Amino acid sequence: MLRLRRLWVSLRSSFWFVPGLIVAGSAGLAVGLIELPAEGLEDQLMRWPRLFGAGPEGARSILSTIAGSMMSVVGVTFSMTLVTLALASSQYTSRILRNFMADPVTQVVLGVFAGIFTYCLILLRTIRGGEDGGFVPRVAVLTAVGLAIGSIAVLIFFIHRIASSIQASSIVSAVASETMGAIKRLFPERIAAGAPTSEDAVEGAVSERRWQTVAARGNGYIDSIDSAALLAVARAHQGVIRMEQGIGAFVIHESALVSISLPEPASEEVVAALRNAFSLSRHRTTDQDVAFGIRQIVDIALKALSPSVNDTTTAIICVDYLTAIMHLLAGCSVPSKLRYEDGELRVIALRPDFPELLAAAFDEIRANATGNTAVLLRLLWSLQVLAGVTDSPRRRKAILEHLDAIAELAERSLPAAHDRRQVGERLASVRGKVDVASG
Repeated sequence: MLRLRRLWVSLRSSFWFVPGLIVAGSAGLAVGLIELPAEGLEDQLMRWPRLFGAGPEGARSILSTIAGSMMSVVGVTFSMTLVTLALASSQYTSRILRNFMADPVTQVVLGVFAGIFTYCLILLRTIRGGEDGGFVPRVAVLTAVGLAIGSIAVLIFFIHRIASSIQASSIVSAVASETMGAIKRLFPERIAAGAPTSEDAVEGAVSERRWQTVAARGNGYIDSIDSAALLAVARAHQGVIRMEQGIGAFVIHESALVSISLPEPASEEVVAALRNAFSLSRHRTTDQDVAFGIRQIVDIALKALSPSVNDTTTAIICVDYLTAIMHLLAGCSVPSKLRYEDGELRVIALRPDFPELLAAAFDEIRANATGNTAVLLRLLWSLQVLAGVTDSPRRRKAILEHLDAIAELAERSLPAAHDRRQVGERLASVRGKVDVASG
């Protein structure tokens, strides 16, 4: 199941899979319309000879013109897409390129143009003229004309889409939506008011066990883990499995991937099953890696805060969407690192908790916002929002630590007394709300 999901994610982010399906469908449509018994319909079309009465040469001319135009449009579309990818990579971050490549609209547009070309090419082979009897599939030719007219609307829509998608707010919103979708899928349960969180320590669960380490057989990032497979192995052999590497980690060949504690040494079959539960890739994906979605937005914010760009507005947009992500995560019940079955410990998982993800979202932005009052005030607003949706002592402690860090940075980097006073007043207000809620 893990391999199938990984294959689907890879296909979904490729430029050839969806266009290939559309081209195959266009070929099937062409064959179907050619073989369609439509004598009655073609007689009706012949009543308007100026519109639908083209002979073999006229039909060939129409289809040749459409096919040639479609190939030109495909080239223009690919060029626009590549220019957009290059611009987004240089202006924002190269880690968002997969988001553009996985955009279904771009894939469908490319498929439509290539599909119309294929459709016309198949029709051209069937048109015959001469004394031995001509054949012109008028319904199919009329359909080609309709598809060509429709492709004009598709091209205009694509140009509008490209112009909209390159804006910073659109890019950050798309990454945030994908990340929040992963959060809802990975952590579907919500925390009830006053319920404890599951951010627990694991030291006591591993101190008195003997572990056999399973090494990785390759280099790459862990982009997905089959937790059900790990639990099944632990159950079948009455043992305990401990993850040594978590989602998003870079694994080096022969380094520790996972450990297992069994009454006797694990067999080759068990070792192979454990390795197969981890999927390694050349790059990270957001499918199971919430931290990677946060990382992409942080990269955009850091680029905006760099002296060469100095785009405070884009940095604030990134902080806003990071707040939306953390707001959703703050209300989620994160599964325990200790996975039990029938009262027996089976899996010790590795996963980032709320304080770690909060640090990933705001630490680097705060460090690069030296002297930037607007960004510091926005970070304070974010912490105030997050404090209002969680009553976990550990999570509130993390929020207070970020408040202390902002206070220290503001005092050290803001030269104007007015700016320091403004940040100080907001700090006092947020800190008072956090302390009251904590108490």
